[in-house]
Amino acid sequence: MAIDVVATLIGVVVGTIIMSPVLWIAGRLLVGSAKAKFTDAVVIVALGSLAGAIVNAFITGWIGTLIQIIVLLVLIQKYYECGWGKSILVAIVTVVIFIIIVFILGIVGVGLFGNMIPTTYVSLFLV
Repeated sequence: MAIDVVATLIGVVVGTIIMSPVLWIAGRLLVGSAKAKFTDAVVIVALGSLAGAIVNAFITGWIGTLIQIIVLLVLIQKYYECGWGKSILVAIVTVVIFIIIVFILGIVGVGLFGNMIPTTYVSLFLV
């Protein structure tokens, strides 16, 4: 049950780089540009990733996942100055936006298995 500090820090940094813009976009759509600052999105994702890693080190399974979700919703609620309903909507819209971005990147061949997709299949989607 030891925590690998280097792997945790790398996960927090990579997660922050990937998810902050997506959370920022969802926040601006739902709570407005006055409350949803990019720096707030960075802090939410960094603290959420770090808290998730710590919770996951000690509590796994459904209870650990539920605790991580509640921590993330509390962070969204605090930094975006909104209620529980808006924080839940921001989280859901963030996931939807992320899925759309990953899908689009997968279609154009950028992703984990991007080099395995023949370019003829990509051109079929773009025509």
